[in-house]
Amino acid sequence: MKIKIKKRLAILSGIIICLCVGGIAGSVTQSSISIWYANLNKPFFTPPNWLFGPVWTLLYIMMGWAAGWIWSFGSHHKWVKTALYHFGAQLILNGMWSLVFFGLKNILGGLIIIVALLILVIITIKWFRIINKNAGYLLYPYLMWLLYATALNLGVFILN
Repeated sequence: MKIKIKKRLAILSGIIICLCVGGIAGSVTQSSISIWYANLNKPFFTPPNWLFGPVWTLLYIMMGWAAGWIWSFGSHHKWVKTALYHFGAQLILNGMWSLVFFGLKNILGGLIIIVALLILVIITIKWFRIINKNAGYLLYPYLMWLLYATALNLGVFILN
């Protein structure tokens, strides 16, 4: 029983941390959507703005669930520490992307960050899968969305 509670608390903590990062990123993004971003030339495959919030919310929940699941194996374990360091680094880059792209209105800076983010997410998935395959699988939708977001970022860079 004690292990289940520990696992649930770790997962809940992971979700809360990820949603907080998403909330900060979202607040920076929101202030630039209607003015700066609306006036940019965007690729034809750009989704409607309303889609980003629900997609990112779901992705942050899945990311937090995965990280909490890994964390529940015990932070004393070398592989768990390594996996969580990579997860933390990618989460920082995730938040930085919004600050740079939307906050600083720096399209190239955002592109550089998102490419680094993609690399870190791939490494994070590798480490998560070593510890728990299902936790690694929870990050696949995030990776797919990041590939799409990278294409969008590149398209905006090229068109502007």
